[in-house]
Amino acid sequence: MSSVGGRLVVVGTPIGNLGDLSPRARDVLETADLIACEDTRRTGRLLQLVGIAKRPLIVANEHTELARAPSVIEHIQQGRTVALVSDAGMPTISDPGYRLVSAVIAAGLDVQVVPGPTAISAALAVSGLATNRFVFEGFLPRRGQERAARLAEVAKERRATVIYESPGRLLATLDDLTVACGAERRVSVARELTKLHEEVVGGTLAEVLSKLHERAPRGEYAIVVDGAAVADAEPTDDEIRSMLTGALSAGDSKRDAVAAVVEATGLPKRKVYEIAIAMA
Repeated sequence: MSSVGGRLVVVGTPIGNLGDLSPRARDVLETADLIACEDTRRTGRLLQLVGIAKRPLIVANEHTELARAPSVIEHIQQGRTVALVSDAGMPTISDPGYRLVSAVIAAGLDVQVVPGPTAISAALAVSGLATNRFVFEGFLPRRGQERAARLAEVAKERRATVIYESPGRLLATLDDLTVACGAERRVSVARELTKLHEEVVGGTLAEVLSKLHERAPRGEYAIVVDGAAVADAEPTDDEIRSMLTGALSAGDSKRDAVAAVVEATGLPKRKVYEIAIAMA
């Protein structure tokens, strides 16, 4: 931590309902010497709506945050407090900010956080799915092999997966998830979380698609895909080693043990063989 007295404070702001702005977040925004934000109009409007007097604002979005870093660092070195906000939610979480935070840390200066709302935790909480373990995918690639590869990863993932999607691409993404994961995989689709028209639709992918095809998607969406069943997920390397150990302990040769694991899992023989060799 720096001894200069200045600091960068990463501040979570409401994703919809202004009542979710915490007292601590309000205090930081009211007293900050400078607020770095994605859009000065949006942040200026937020301050106005919650009754905070105008504050000095600078744009630090995905295109400008690196360029703004030297100025922000200079302010902090002079003992000032700089607040970092995004248009909604937590900066750096599928929003700009991490480059600026990294630059301030690299300069040896103090970075603090005021936690706030995120669509990730909100969508998980209302999904009704097992969310004690989860992964966050953000927005999937729009097309091509990278998208196909990510969908395949989601299909095999044993933890719940959170995906963000725009209204114009929602149905196409749910169609792709149905192909990758199967029509019976459970899913929760939440839109406009904490806003006036908040809605959560859950069920199997087939059921949810049927419901959403009845009306045009509107608003921003957070999709929670249930984790793959153990039988459907690719075994980890540790699990493969355990299976090989069991076969070898039962008297199988290494060759037969590899063949047995390949047959049981459907994994490529080369992968199982390489793990078996490494065990020697």
